[in-house]
Amino acid sequence: MKKTIFYHDTDCGGVVYYGNYMKFFEEARTLFMQEKGYSVPALMEKGLFFVVARQETEYKYPVRYADVIDVSTRVLEVSDIKIVFENIITNQNGKLCTKGKTTLVCVTQEGVPTSMGKEVKEAMGL
Repeated sequence: MKKTIFYHDTDCGGVVYYGNYMKFFEEARTLFMQEKGYSVPALMEKGLFFVVARQETEYKYPVRYADVIDVSTRVLEVSDIKIVFENIITNQNGKLCTKGKTTLVCVTQEGVPTSMGKEVKEAMGL
């Protein structure tokens, strides 16, 4: 996913505010799932919700106002109830800026862990 960094993405020093990386990871995961044939709203209609259970982020190099970043996404692990995603952010020069690892757990609308189903699991699989 390509993204241009706007002023509203940054802090007073012109560097991306650390919390905004979670937004970038979320957008990239959503697009990844869509490319695999599953929209998040469609899964929600089926009673499957994905919540973040764990987030790890390594900030390697600053992303600044007007940079164009690439956010790549891949699955590291998948089970009946969880998916572990890795996101890598590089800038327009190919420099590694940020690495993230997000664990999503599939839950019911009530927040109870549940199986995402064989089809979803296989689509997200390695």
